[in-house]
Amino acid sequence: MRRKKFWFILLALAVVYGVWLGFHILQFEFYTLPESASLPEESPEIKGVYHLHTKLSDGYKKPGQIARLASKASMDFIILTDHGNPNYGCLESEGWKEGVLVLAGSELSVNRGHLVGLGFDLPLTPLSRKAEEATYHLNSLGGFAIIAHPYSKTSWSWGEFIDYSGMEIINGDTMLRKKFYTWIPYLPALLIKPRLFLLRTLNPPLENLSKWDRLNQIHPLYGYYSSDAHILYGPLLSFVSLHIPLQKPLSSEFREARAQVYKSLKRGAFYNVVEAAAEARGFRFWAQKGEERQRMGSTLFFSSSPVKLKIHAPFPFKQETHLIHNGETVLKSEKNKVVFPAEQPGVYRVEVYLKEPTPMGERIPWILSNPIFLTKD
Repeated sequence: MRRKKFWFILLALAVVYGVWLGFHILQFEFYTLPESASLPEESPEIKGVYHLHTKLSDGYKKPGQIARLASKASMDFIILTDHGNPNYGCLESEGWKEGVLVLAGSELSVNRGHLVGLGFDLPLTPLSRKAEEATYHLNSLGGFAIIAHPYSKTSWSWGEFIDYSGMEIINGDTMLRKKFYTWIPYLPALLIKPRLFLLRTLNPPLENLSKWDRLNQIHPLYGYYSSDAHILYGPLLSFVSLHIPLQKPLSSEFREARAQVYKSLKRGAFYNVVEAAAEARGFRFWAQKGEERQRMGSTLFFSSSPVKLKIHAPFPFKQETHLIHNGETVLKSEKNKVVFPAEQPGVYRVEVYLKEPTPMGERIPWILSNPIFLTKD
């Protein structure tokens, strides 16, 4: 009798769980832009995924296989970052594959944590295991350095700030490892609605954002949404992405296309998107001073002439735009177009929150821009 009762209770719990999960799966909606949605006429836009590992280090697929999945996910480019100081095999895998621009850097193990080097020429000697020396070396080779997952896995030990180019704000692999009990109930959804599962893994990156704002008071530093995929490439290639508004269409010639992408990243002329929640093509944030127009990542000298900060979020679904000045919110708006007269110098950036029903947490920026720096000096 007790055994029957046990199995009855277990079956009842399984039915309740199945109904609960089925409800969430049926309720889930991925918000897409209509075909008629147009980009701002001044520039084309590409999107891609940054921070991917392959069989050349601790990943499970070859670069060509990942490129094929990226093509299915409608990505224009991917950035491979296999471990090494540097990883020469990874760097040699660059090129056009499956219609996708495959770029490669290396994730370096240094004394302060993990540092991603991108856009550099092949070094004649191994890169230093000291963070500062490796960064100077990367810069001398025409590249730039990004602090990887600063508060997780191999956490970053903060010393005196030097010329790092960027830091990761969201890291997909970190999200899977942290607070796993929040997403375990949604694990079966990975087979049916992988976007739903991935969105449930997200935690508000409050510590990263706070540190980013403080560091930007010292030196321009650009924020990245990072996949850090080692496995589950299909779902993770549609999780978080970088969007780059270009000055002209992406070149079909590899070296020129590579330069276009890296030049934009190095200047902070891109924005980040939680791609699993909704499409975001067409977002723009710029500063206008008379006839002068400066994009994300730019520094604009602040004087008696008025500076207008302009935000274009041309999306048909509910959203709320936050303008952040030196880490403090100075504007909230539900409008698609926002103009803000900047009366103070400082660091300005934008967060856009999706206000439609979504498994993504309320405090997670669906869109995160890079800053515009207004300075008197």
